[in-house]
Amino acid sequence: MCALAGVVLAVALLPEPAAAWGDEGHKVICEIAFRLVQPSTQAEIQRLIRTDTEFDHFSDSCIWPDHPRKRAVEHFVNLARDSRGLTSDDTCPRAQECVLSAIQVEVAFLSSNRVDDEAKLEALKFLGHWVGDVHQPLHVSFEDDRGGNNITAVGECQGNLHAAWDSCLVVKAVGADVAAAATDLKKSITPAKIEEWTHSDPVAWANESFAIAERAQTKYCVQRGSSCELPDPAKVKIDTAYVEANSPIVREQLQKAGVRLAHLLDAALGK
Repeated sequence: MCALAGVVLAVALLPEPAAAWGDEGHKVICEIAFRLVQPSTQAEIQRLIRTDTEFDHFSDSCIWPDHPRKRAVEHFVNLARDSRGLTSDDTCPRAQECVLSAIQVEVAFLSSNRVDDEAKLEALKFLGHWVGDVHQPLHVSFEDDRGGNNITAVGECQGNLHAAWDSCLVVKAVGADVAAAATDLKKSITPAKIEEWTHSDPVAWANESFAIAERAQTKYCVQRGSSCELPDPAKVKIDTAYVEANSPIVREQLQKAGVRLAHLLDAALGK
């Protein structure tokens, strides 16, 4: 019994895995996508969601892979400290599976005529989540600091840097009302932006996120020669200037994710 208790305690004390966007961010992305897809795609999404036992709306279903965490290693992609980004030939450089391979899997399921509705529903919920994940900058980052989970955040966002980007900065950038945030963000999504943002693939999306993670204003890492290293001390002050500098980035990442998710859904489900 003592040995078993020790195992239980050890498991309980393990660090929580990194999340990507809080529930609000994921819901906003999927709500934008649902509003942008073609009517036939929208109807197919609704048909599949009506078979779900937990969710009534697509936007709500996009948080499913986090509650509880499902397929944990596929929520992110890790790179080396001296990486210059991903290539199409090496989409998961430090693992067999990652968020990029997961996107490919779900698109294939949704596009297939040989997959039943139960499997398609699951793929739909996963795909909505994965596309959100790859647009959260600290989910295309480094394993040794767990995507910023080991970097303390103080000031206007408390906890750690990853959590700050998950939720705190999202709420500061777009508010906590999902429908209102989606309406606000959709207003400035022009046809030109849709054209630009959809002429790329998930590897390019991941590289965009990685570039944001490495920017000096993110304060996630410090460039030393060819390597972006953990800041010393591993603490970031999120003040008004930090919020003002990064809110436009958060808003655009949510917009890009919604637009690109809509494009994938139209390609897979549109008729």
